[in-house]
Amino acid sequence: MNPRFSLAIAAVSLLILPAAFAPAAGAQDAVTYQKPPAAIEQLLEAPPTPIARLSPDARTLLIEQPATFPTISDVAQPRYRLAGIRFNPLSNGPSVERYDVALKLQSVSATTPKTITGLPAKLKAVDAIWSPDSKHVAFAAHATAPAKGLDLWIIDVATANAHHLGTIKLNAVLGAPCSWMPDSASLLCKTVSATRGAAPRVSDVPLGPDVEENLGKVSPAPTYEDMLKTANDADIFEYYASALLQVVSLNGTARTLPAKGLIERASSSPDGKYALVSIVHRPFSYTFPYERFPLLTEIVPLKAGSVKVLLDRPAVDNLPISRDAVEGTPRDYQWRGDAPSTIVWVQAANNGMPMPKDAKVADTLYALPAPFDAKPTVLYEAPMRIARGGFAGARGLEWGNDHLALVTMSRFSDRRQMIVAIDPSTPGKVTTLYTGSSQDRYHQPGSPMSEVNANGRLVLKLTKDGQGVYFTSPGASPKGDQPFVAIMPLSGADAGKEKILYRSSDPYFDEPVALLSDDKVLIRRESQTQSPNYFAASFDSSAPVQVTHFPGRYDGIKMPTRQFLKYKRADGVDLTATLWLPAGYDKSQGPLPTLMEAYPAEFTSRANASQVSGSPNHYPVFGGGSHVFMVQDGYAILDNAQIPIIGENGKEANDTYVEQLVAGAKAAIDEGVKLGVVDRNRVAVMGHSYGAFMTANLLAHSNFFRAGIAESGAYNRSLTPYGFQNEERTYWQDPKLYFDMSPFSYADKIKTPILLIHGEADDNTGTYPIQSERFYAALKGQGATVRLVFLPLEPHAYGALETKQHVLWEIDRWLNTYVRPTAPPTASTGK
Repeated sequence: MNPRFSLAIAAVSLLILPAAFAPAAGAQDAVTYQKPPAAIEQLLEAPPTPIARLSPDARTLLIEQPATFPTISDVAQPRYRLAGIRFNPLSNGPSVERYDVALKLQSVSATTPKTITGLPAKLKAVDAIWSPDSKHVAFAAHATAPAKGLDLWIIDVATANAHHLGTIKLNAVLGAPCSWMPDSASLLCKTVSATRGAAPRVSDVPLGPDVEENLGKVSPAPTYEDMLKTANDADIFEYYASALLQVVSLNGTARTLPAKGLIERASSSPDGKYALVSIVHRPFSYTFPYERFPLLTEIVPLKAGSVKVLLDRPAVDNLPISRDAVEGTPRDYQWRGDAPSTIVWVQAANNGMPMPKDAKVADTLYALPAPFDAKPTVLYEAPMRIARGGFAGARGLEWGNDHLALVTMSRFSDRRQMIVAIDPSTPGKVTTLYTGSSQDRYHQPGSPMSEVNANGRLVLKLTKDGQGVYFTSPGASPKGDQPFVAIMPLSGADAGKEKILYRSSDPYFDEPVALLSDDKVLIRRESQTQSPNYFAASFDSSAPVQVTHFPGRYDGIKMPTRQFLKYKRADGVDLTATLWLPAGYDKSQGPLPTLMEAYPAEFTSRANASQVSGSPNHYPVFGGGSHVFMVQDGYAILDNAQIPIIGENGKEANDTYVEQLVAGAKAAIDEGVKLGVVDRNRVAVMGHSYGAFMTANLLAHSNFFRAGIAESGAYNRSLTPYGFQNEERTYWQDPKLYFDMSPFSYADKIKTPILLIHGEADDNTGTYPIQSERFYAALKGQGATVRLVFLPLEPHAYGALETKQHVLWEIDRWLNTYVRPTAPPTASTGK
């Protein structure tokens, strides 16, 4: 079988390599999917809380009910793994995606939602979008046999009725298939050509060898997954990713535009006269994902006229391993949302190479109005990289009016960030609104809020006098996150100093969603005991009015308790963690066996590393990848224990990675022991991805733990030689660092039982399944107690319900075998 193509399979067997539970070393288990204890499964399968999307006119909510989890049969549908993406050839969309199983409408002024008639009997809806005039909602729905694929559906808000629009099939291989035209009477869609012919055949008989070569060109690349490997791969990718660009009217008719091929994105101009289109094309790379393939950007007239090519960018295959390096050609083309048809883009100085910190110009922002044949205007010369954007706009560029746009820029090397207000009509007129560290959560202003203008485009939400912009922020503080809505003045002595209009306060966590008016905001409110719902909150301090009435996600379930911990590392760095305890537990019952989970993060200063992250007021939600479920089986859980890795005074954080890792873990355990709830002699550690890397390192360099659980990690850094996580030094620049940070180098030191779990179709950069294979082999060769579980069909984040059930079963068994007993079991028997 072609390793980059998976056929639908009926078998649900699980491949388990030699296990610690087996009586004989090297024995092979035949294990089918298992389920965890009922108390854990009850939490796992609770349906998610619905999501509400506010209409542009702020009057109506689209209420979406997400599916709980796909089944393994869903995950086992046919898929290709090519050019850095995974797609289903039957649907011409992503191989696995979140979808909605129910949709409803509700007026913001009403108390109950309306049922939408006409929806498919077995709804699997994706990419729902409001029309600019708020009269319709478009979404794609997965059709059932015999005509599989993605169909376009429309909901009429006035009648609360849905209907299938036209007979076209949408193409979502390279992203969301449709966007609304400004007049709300049609959509711009990527569609499957009805005449594209038969798909390229996948042959098991080779025509010759597959060859790659590099003739002296410097092309460093991270260890990407799912790359093209053969000419047949390239043909298949091109076949399924190719699309037509059509304007689809609400009466079901479709008009084809003069653009076709591997259309990555398409967006109409605010005046509806043009489309900005990007098309991926050959020659394809076998080393990089499709985002770095050659890319043609052009302007396509929606009525009469000729296509204008803006740029035919070559492959981006020569960037150094640096977060501050970008392509030297123009990038991030987009429409100005506040102008009829003006293209803007960014171009880097110094051919895109990282700039010195004192550079005056790192990026230049250009603009070009229709008919796109004049010399472009320089709108702003930025001292840092302008944040990556796109056709729909982004946090990098926010348009307001002829005299206002906000530009957000950053520099990774020293984690600096800046927000400025520019006057597009007067280049050079700039007001700095914020400058600081991107890691300083306490002082970041947040993000500007938007509204839909007359052309159906998002623009900055300004105060009535035009002198301020509405902002929303997570509101990080020493007490935890307290989200707020504020007005940021744009000029004068108070420029950049936010005036808070509404702020979340105990015991609630109120997340601003969108403005309902100049003095009212829609919030998503929750607390430790109150499941999320939507409220209308006024800025006059009156009590918010409840809009939705969703039931509690875990109603009727006996829930654990939780508390927010604050403590210090030995070097004085402030840390936090969340402690979960079983329902009804009292520390007079004695300390508990404990599971600690963490994910290290790099910082450039102690002050930023010590900042509190998260909020104690969140409603407890046990995601499918959570380990907190184990509290239902009697364990204390040290959740999200902060382990900062700090580099200061010219030193890199990873220069003392192991020392800081061990110190952070010890501090968390010490705090739990001091509280009288953690049994120091019965603690396990676990993590996913970089947390798995952490777990293996802690077992290699400390004796704090009775067991370890590592999910989908990388353990040998020589297999990721061009950097990893936030480390930008390559293996050849510092081989000792790569050796010292690799738990594989210390396999002979790991005597603590370790459970390795990995998705056999891991799609994450750097965490190839071979990482766990080789680490297992190294540990086994040294006589370690180790179990390796490969999860069929699963990527880096496990998706199928059966997989999630089985992973929890594995973790529960491992903990009950090696952590719960007062005395550790013997390594030879696991008993």
